[in-house]
Amino acid sequence: MRKIRVALGQINPIVGDFDYNLQKILDYIKKAKDLQVDIIAFPELALTGYPPEDLILKPSFIEKNLQYIKKLTENVEDIVVIVGFIDKKEDIYNAAAIIHNKNIIATYHKQFLPNYGVFDENRYFQKGNGLTVFEIEGYKFGVSICEDIWYPENPINTYAVEGCEVIFNINASPYSEGKVKKREELLKVRSRDNLVSIAYVNLVGGQDELVFDGNSFFVNPNGEILGKGESFKEDLVVADIDLDEIFRYQLKDNRLKNLRSEYRRSDKVNYIKVDYQIKEKTVNIEQKIVLDKPDIENTYNTLVLGLRDYITKNGFKKVVIGLSGGVDSSLVATIAVDALGNENVKGVLMPSPYTSKESIEDALELAKNLNIETFIIPITNIFQTYLDEFKEIFKGLKPDTTEENLQARIRGNILMALSNKFGWIVLATGNKSEMSVGYSTLYGDMVGGFAVIKDVLKTKVYQLCEYRNSISKVIPDRVLIKPPSAELRPNQTDEAELAPYHILDEIIKMYVEQDCSVEEIIKAGFDEKTVKKIVKLIDTNEYKRRQSPIGIKITERAFGKDRRMPITNRFKEI
Repeated sequence: MRKIRVALGQINPIVGDFDYNLQKILDYIKKAKDLQVDIIAFPELALTGYPPEDLILKPSFIEKNLQYIKKLTENVEDIVVIVGFIDKKEDIYNAAAIIHNKNIIATYHKQFLPNYGVFDENRYFQKGNGLTVFEIEGYKFGVSICEDIWYPENPINTYAVEGCEVIFNINASPYSEGKVKKREELLKVRSRDNLVSIAYVNLVGGQDELVFDGNSFFVNPNGEILGKGESFKEDLVVADIDLDEIFRYQLKDNRLKNLRSEYRRSDKVNYIKVDYQIKEKTVNIEQKIVLDKPDIENTYNTLVLGLRDYITKNGFKKVVIGLSGGVDSSLVATIAVDALGNENVKGVLMPSPYTSKESIEDALELAKNLNIETFIIPITNIFQTYLDEFKEIFKGLKPDTTEENLQARIRGNILMALSNKFGWIVLATGNKSEMSVGYSTLYGDMVGGFAVIKDVLKTKVYQLCEYRNSISKVIPDRVLIKPPSAELRPNQTDEAELAPYHILDEIIKMYVEQDCSVEEIIKAGFDEKTVKKIVKLIDTNEYKRRQSPIGIKITERAFGKDRRMPITNRFKEI
């Protein structure tokens, strides 16, 4: 029985901070060596951070990346390290370096470059066309990168036929609802089909609108999870893999025998023997398996981590939020406290002539429960000054959304003034339902440096509030049961102006996230008049969404990079 000790360095790098990323990798290598690890793998583009986007088009960025992979290489001894970086040959490649004893002994280039949703790798990289097999003491190991593993005809098939026992798959796979389970099921299928053990390491941390969830794990040829790391936290996941057991699986299964009888090795397989002896183990390890969490918990943790990393990685410390006493601002304030600590969150109440006594009470109760510093800045006098100035030019005209939007923009100005004066970043509180139909005011409630719940539908907002209150009750009960209202005129409610949120959100899902036609949505049982009204609002408010702050992606189809619609556009569904 020959076992090899393997580690997955689930780290949170910072895009472009080569010193930080290098030190983080070296720290994890030291931890791994202390545990007598033989091979440690780090995520995709761990050295540069992911995604570096158009930094990749800067020759200086490519060169610095190469300088730092050299620095890393010079510090690797008595362990095999697999790490993501940008390789430069005749072109540039999304690559994995295999490093041993101060040398890059082999390099693998990613073969399948994603070019959908938030991914744009064809813009930057050349596609790889070779495989890398490295051998230690007669046992073989393969390397692949992220997307490579999602295709039916993938490098793992060839690695298995080549006799590999373990395949390392290094990733930068961002979170979306349901994706954690989907990944695990896919890797279980790949391991069972190919009779190999797969070591899957994923990035963790927030990068602009993306959040990488970690959840690195090992899976054996039976499709069983051997060890699994934390979600939304850095972790070093370690497992002892029985190489002889894997070989026995392969000997007994005719599938690989039959494939090998037809297989003709290509010169594209780079085969490397590594002068490395598997360590005798005197240090015991805990082979942990972190249990899967419910989607609602994963989504909440995504929002917390995404906000924390956006604020801290961009050099901010404190945030400010307009507290309305409504469910959206209550959720955003709660997430902010969980992400940054109550001392770094400021709340501002800005009551207008239409703000209810209950809303003020609810906002103050929330602030008390969260223990955040709160300011009350009424807007009534400022609003009246605007009305007085417009009195002549608006003469004879009835009040309408103009006066409503004035109130929202006054509040936006107040928040931005506090931001400018104290260096607090404003958190916008709009949700995906509002962003979809334009139920928001440009330069008003849409102002902010970051929109935490921009990809969260209103019905999900309530679910997240209920989840958070199940941990410790901070959001007042009345916030969760009163009809949502912008309170910009008497007796105003969201659902009276739009549609009941459970109906609105389903229409948004079908039209925005699933690209269903108006006809298909109506056939699904929704009222024709309501569907046409909502679709028209979605189509005509693209210009607003383009001017909104970025926000955390939690669905498979978020506004922005996932869904790119022209503003000037005469194709209409209705």
